Amino acid sequence: MEEITNYLLSQKDEKYKEFSAKLIPNINKNSILGVRTPVLRNYAKILLKEKTKESVCKNFLKELPHTYHEENCLHGFIIEKEKDFNKSVEKLNAFLPYINNWASCDCITPKAFKNRTAELLPQINIWLKSNSVYTVRFAIKMLMTFYLDRDFNEDFLKTVQNVTLTDYYVQMMQAWYYATALAKQYNKTVAFLTNKNCTLSNFVYNKSIQKAVESFRITPEQKVYLKTLKRKNK
Repeated sequence: MEEITNYLLSQKDEKYKEFSAKLIPNINKNSILGVRTPVLRNYAKILLKEKTKESVCKNFLKELPHTYHEENCLHGFIIEKEKDFNKSVEKLNAFLPYINNWASCDCITPKAFKNRTAELLPQINIWLKSNSVYTVRFAIKMLMTFYLDRDFNEDFLKTVQNVTLTDYYVQMMQAWYYATALAKQYNKTVAFLTNKNCTLSNFVYNKSIQKAVESFRITPEQKVYLKTLKRKNK
């Protein structure tokens, strides 16, 4: 919608654009405006709260693909505020195929999913089979966000391992997942990583350990041991 695009253009910051472009080098620099995240989140609240903006918001969600990176982020922030579980999934299914970078993908954590993990799991399994890099990355992020605490199951460690897409941005999310799993489910994750049946690529395996060692949530003793597990690249 023109109204939304014009607002985002009015909030652009050239210095922040340069900073953002370095973080997401795989997209056209001209598609980045340099609008800061707090501004986008606040605008999402305004679009959802004000009755006069209701139709503007609905039409914006239908107009895909978007032109600017910040439009994608705004789209994600609107979706994550959806309270209805089914509507949240529906909106994500419409939007995920159009995400083209890790930043737009990782900014979305739907509030409706928090207490609906049983219903969410079948949808995650569908997303994991997608040929879309960022749909798969998002699915792994959901497993990392909602299934490493009370809903943890050791089988999820294998689920993330069995992802078939080998894109760099999928592999980096796999590594982030295992590093977080080491922080939250240390013993079971170490057992998985050291099992002879662990088939993670050397890149994902070593990057997982690296990220864990860099984490403040891993104890010094654990870090010493994890360093001994790193594989030597052939």
